[in-house]
Amino acid sequence: MLSAVSDRPEKPVASLRGVRIWLVCVAALIVCTLLVGGATRLTESGLSIVEWKPVTGTIPPLTAAQWNQEFEAYKTIPQYREMNAGMSLSDFKTIFFWEWGHRLLGRLIGAAFLFPFLWFLWKGAFNNSEGLKRRLWIIFAMGGLQGAVGWWMVKSGLTDRVSVSQYRLAAHFMLALLIFSAIVWTLRRLGKPEPIVAAARVKFTSRLLLVLVFLQLYFGALVAGLRAGKVFNTWPLIDGGFIPSAERLFFEQPWWRNFFDSTLTVQFTHRMIAYTLLVVAVLHAIDAVRSRASSAVVSGAIWLAAAMLVQASLGIITLLNQVPIDLGLSHQAMAIVVLTMALFHAERLGARLPATTSAKLSLVVSNPS
Repeated sequence: MLSAVSDRPEKPVASLRGVRIWLVCVAALIVCTLLVGGATRLTESGLSIVEWKPVTGTIPPLTAAQWNQEFEAYKTIPQYREMNAGMSLSDFKTIFFWEWGHRLLGRLIGAAFLFPFLWFLWKGAFNNSEGLKRRLWIIFAMGGLQGAVGWWMVKSGLTDRVSVSQYRLAAHFMLALLIFSAIVWTLRRLGKPEPIVAAARVKFTSRLLLVLVFLQLYFGALVAGLRAGKVFNTWPLIDGGFIPSAERLFFEQPWWRNFFDSTLTVQFTHRMIAYTLLVVAVLHAIDAVRSRASSAVVSGAIWLAAAMLVQASLGIITLLNQVPIDLGLSHQAMAIVVLTMALFHAERLGARLPATTSAKLSLVVSNPS
């Protein structure tokens, strides 16, 4: 995904300033949508709207009759019968507005992306960069797909379950993060290349960290989908040990299903990736300092390691408190911060420089004295 947005315009121009502002606004809206989506999940509100109405669904119920119609539709699904039987209309309105707000933000993102994009196309802002124009169309297409994936996720909880499938929730969440990442990466590539000095090993580990962050976010989504954060609420032990027994971790067959369906195995994997991320980030920062990398690289590596430490600590506190909504959302917000910092850091270390500058930097790296 990221390689598809790796080419910089040869000469960033002033006319792209408006493009940068536009993309920053879209990225901010995506962050808001992710957080509202997290609140929707934590309040068990995601199944409160049982129909997909891309256009008419923009307007919430306005009359008592319309509210009763929505409430009666909700009463037909298993979640109401098994979890919320007897809830009041007032309580239903609360969960309804969480889900409605989440869907409304999704529609707003689509409009906030498409209409300025068409305007920039009309003004010829991308005439000097066909690659940029193509990437932006791909991002828009991914946004359209996200709406369909969201409804595909909701449908999984309307007939035989009281919650959505953790597989589909993870797909929905990760697609949102990929769209966000593509926008952030593109934003970075619209700026001037930063001359950097860094060993090949430092560049490699910056990409490894980014891959691990995405892997951790995926397992975090599975933890959320399985409500795994509400069980095994001890640390550093889980299920009585630092590493649970193999019989407990792999009791389902085939064995690989445990990584997606078992609350114990999914939460344990989430913990282990967190430890791995923290260790790799600290070693990466030390390596950047010792190899005399550029100050921007060293600073980025240290701040990234610090952010991961904060995130790990926040995750432990959230787990020990059985995922209250305030800590759960803080943990998710910090995850987005970590992802953004990892994207910035990996992009900085992967920036393409003019040939003359690259040659000079190669000499510096090979002869640091």
